[in-house]
Amino acid sequence: MATYSIKDIEKMSGIKAHTIRMWERRFGLVIPKRTDTNIRYYSDEDLRNILNISILNQNGLKISKIAKLNKEELRDKVANLLDKPDIYSHVIDALLFSMLELDENSFNNSFNNALKEYGFEKLIENIMFPFLERIGILWQTDTIKPAQEHFIVNLLRQKIIVKIQKEITSNGQGEDKIIFFLPEGELHEVGLLFYSYIARQQGYEVIYLGASVPLEDLKEVERVTNAKAFFSSFVGPVEKAQLENMFINLRENFPEKPFYVTGYQIRELSPEMPDNFHVIKSSSDFRACLLELDESK
Repeated sequence: MATYSIKDIEKMSGIKAHTIRMWERRFGLVIPKRTDTNIRYYSDEDLRNILNISILNQNGLKISKIAKLNKEELRDKVANLLDKPDIYSHVIDALLFSMLELDENSFNNSFNNALKEYGFEKLIENIMFPFLERIGILWQTDTIKPAQEHFIVNLLRQKIIVKIQKEITSNGQGEDKIIFFLPEGELHEVGLLFYSYIARQQGYEVIYLGASVPLEDLKEVERVTNAKAFFSSFVGPVEKAQLENMFINLRENFPEKPFYVTGYQIRELSPEMPDNFHVIKSSSDFRACLLELDESK
């Protein structure tokens, strides 16, 4: 059984430590255990209870009323809410549950409910991308295990790949090609997969190279395919100067080709871009860029 400090719980739940302590003192909610040296710690069950309390509280139920519920009543009320994913944070919390429990059925239920409610693109952009950023922070701070992240990311990759296969089956491949790649050291493929799906929808042939592609390999693929453009995503930790130097190097090696870039680090660092580099913020943004690319033939 995992144990968590109050700082871990704060990172997991998004609830401030002083709020958790107030719930404990005033309402007797989630009483932590203590080590021999009197340091408080929390169990997996404590974490689940705190997330449940947070979900109900966000939906207007007062803490004083939540405190009167037993554990079964608490779980039932949350389950009823999560079956109706009308607010993104509910779905993200449900996905966090499925990751912590390594529960594929729970993941599928939450994903499929949200898919019916929002459609595939909104689900990925408004729910899954923020969720992945959240678990990326948790992983980097050692709050969750790498296996838990790998479990949930691979389930999501499977969902996107199924959509891509359906797109290929129904529409085939276009003539113009776009190379989708991640630079060396970058391993986070979900955004790349999603935007490759959008490109296929818009009638482009996708040359999908995946994670950690060396520059020399990229040059050879471009030579063989004569692709019209490149797409890449930047999620993992990187310095702004390092990112800008990478872009300069890509521009020098491919002086005529447009680059489309996205990802957490692009948004957070706001690096300077060489000419003909385009920041992609959403699927509609990318579609507009592809329309311009199509018109430039």
